[in-house]
Amino acid sequence: MNQHYNQNYTREEIDRILAMIKDCIGEDRFIISTKENRQENMDFINEYNLNSGKRKQILLNITTEDFCHSLQNKKLGFEHEVLYVFCPQVKLFNFDGVEEQVDIYIKFNLIESESGKRVVVISFHKRNKPIDYLFR
Repeated sequence: MNQHYNQNYTREEIDRILAMIKDCIGEDRFIISTKENRQENMDFINEYNLNSGKRKQILLNITTEDFCHSLQNKKLGFEHEVLYVFCPQVKLFNFDGVEEQVDIYIKFNLIESESGKRVVVISFHKRNKPIDYLFR
């Protein structure tokens, strides 16, 4: 496992973090990053024809057992932020209508400010590297 990955969490801590993330998603205080450097997210959304409702459903169905690790944001000016990685296994239909079991790599940035909490989903695509689950 990468030395920058943190798995030093209790189940209760991840339950609490995930509850905050899901509160934001449930109240539509989230975005999935689709900027030019996030083409992989767009390709995944298009390959499985994931409308906004389906994307939200996938995010709301994440469990504590899907947690992999956290890491510090490396983006200049945002080094204080902690990113949380989950990898749920979801049945999806691809563009050809064929059902597949897909490991979805999801990286969350839970942002707390004076105006409240919100979530940025930085990564939302097929898993493309090995992962270790903390609670499986």
